[in-house]
Amino acid sequence: MSGYGERIVFDGDYITHEKGTEIMTNIEMKIEGLPQGFTLRRPTLDDLLAVKQLLNVGEIAEYGAAETMESDMHMTWQRPGFTLATDAWIVLAPDGEVAAYASIGHRNHIRVYEGVEVHPAYQGRGIGTYLLHLTEQRAYQHIPEAPDGARVALTGEVSNLNVVGQRVLEKNGFTLNRNFWRMGIELQETPPSAQWPEGITVHTLTPGMERAVYEADEEAFRDHWGFISMEFEEWSHWALKGEHFDPSLWFLAMDGDEIAAFALCVDEKETGGWVHVLGVRRPWRRRGLGQALLYHAFGEFYRRNIHNVYLGVDAQSLTGATRLYERVGMHVVRQYKNYEKELRAGKELSTQYVEA
Repeated sequence: MSGYGERIVFDGDYITHEKGTEIMTNIEMKIEGLPQGFTLRRPTLDDLLAVKQLLNVGEIAEYGAAETMESDMHMTWQRPGFTLATDAWIVLAPDGEVAAYASIGHRNHIRVYEGVEVHPAYQGRGIGTYLLHLTEQRAYQHIPEAPDGARVALTGEVSNLNVVGQRVLEKNGFTLNRNFWRMGIELQETPPSAQWPEGITVHTLTPGMERAVYEADEEAFRDHWGFISMEFEEWSHWALKGEHFDPSLWFLAMDGDEIAAFALCVDEKETGGWVHVLGVRRPWRRRGLGQALLYHAFGEFYRRNIHNVYLGVDAQSLTGATRLYERVGMHVVRQYKNYEKELRAGKELSTQYVEA
């Protein structure tokens, strides 16, 4: 990906060139700035498998294995606040193949998240930069919806192996903001038994506890860098509606009727076991609950014959999470770079540090 296409402004159902030419975006169209013969349009649900295949090609090129599943695409395209008609684009090659895909999401309109994927066969033609421009213009439309005086920023995350993607972001005003890791462990033998502090018992999720878990999640993660509160509707979409959601893999460390800590895990089948969320509420920290929950989760995965377990973490975790994960035997298996571009200066509403 290199070079910039003609600057365009997105507005509703139209793409408007600076010269003033308007072109409908709900049909395939040729836009000056894309390579000759390439067309841009909005995706529909009929494009889901083709976009999934595009993402898989990129995953294989970087890591040797495809990870994005059809169910992942459905979850992403059906999430609250996202519509294909305003928040996604695909570029078609002359033969009709999906050559590139871009989308955006947001959290409370103050943090907008972009993602651009270009098929390796079509990189180096300016397509990625062109789509990045589209996501930025769409991101600016979130500013009027943001709280008064709040800082608004556009962020993007790329693999540390994706040097081309990093250069495109840097050339277009993004700066490196944070590093994130995927950490993993291969369970070759029965993990150590969990040691629970006195008065703590562990339970799995039972119907009616979902709201309490959400509230505990929100509270625990207020001390994590970049935290922005999430509405229950969005949280439940990601947490409860996935194809592999299994309440027997949600482990709640209870102190009486209070959720002290939690490990929300998933068997992702081909991609292994995942500890998607691990949190300890402030009053129960420094008592070994995080380690106990990890060993408990490892033990259950091992019992189910799942030997590879992963999680994602902020490499500069404000709560020292990386030290805990290393202590239980996990190691870094992938690295990602988070980039940011400020769209409006103002008060930063996301968590940036933890008060002592």
